[in-house]
Amino acid sequence: MKTIRVAVADDHAVVREGISQMLARQPDMEVVGEAANGAEMLMLVREKNPDVAVIDIQMPKLSGLDLLPMIIKNAPQTRVVLLTMYKKDAYALAALRAGAMGYILKAAPSEELIGAVRAADRNEIRLSSEINPKVLKDLRFPQLNRQRQGDNRYETLSNREQEIFRLVIEGNSTKEIAEMLHISPKTVEKHRSNICHKLGISDTPSLLRYAIKIGIADPELWLE
Repeated sequence: MKTIRVAVADDHAVVREGISQMLARQPDMEVVGEAANGAEMLMLVREKNPDVAVIDIQMPKLSGLDLLPMIIKNAPQTRVVLLTMYKKDAYALAALRAGAMGYILKAAPSEELIGAVRAADRNEIRLSSEINPKVLKDLRFPQLNRQRQGDNRYETLSNREQEIFRLVIEGNSTKEIAEMLHISPKTVEKHRSNICHKLGISDTPSLLRYAIKIGIADPELWLE
């Protein structure tokens, strides 16, 4: 029987340790490391090359969504299962489009996460039972989802521009984004300018309102 090597990232120690202990009890899983934020997780993935990374979406320094493309680039053999409190279909769709193999609610039964880790290792997508299965159809036929939304400007952004867009609305400065992505501040500013031009939006508060409107930012999160 193959042993699935798993890494776990969550900024809450109790949650992180609980997930690690639960997974470590499975006869076909081994937890090879834990991380308290996105930057630590990126280093851990580079060092340990786990089969599956279980990552909280909302973490300091690098969110789970922003970490996804970095893991895909630096450790393409590692599959990612995202953990979240948010059960909106739009968030699940954004996560799958970014490359996640699983989108599991923190309130879900433990069996859902365990099953998602096994599915990810088989290169299969798994969603929490509370997420509408139509998300998978929207993933396969994105033009249908865009027609329903009536606003496809976000889809015109490149992968890098979408990555920087999310970092901007999370409140990161140009310098912080440059350090996270290992690019120059000048390059970040160029991407920001392209983003604003493509979206027809000129300031950060308006970018945030737009992100909430299309479902890639949670309004409740920004009211905390």
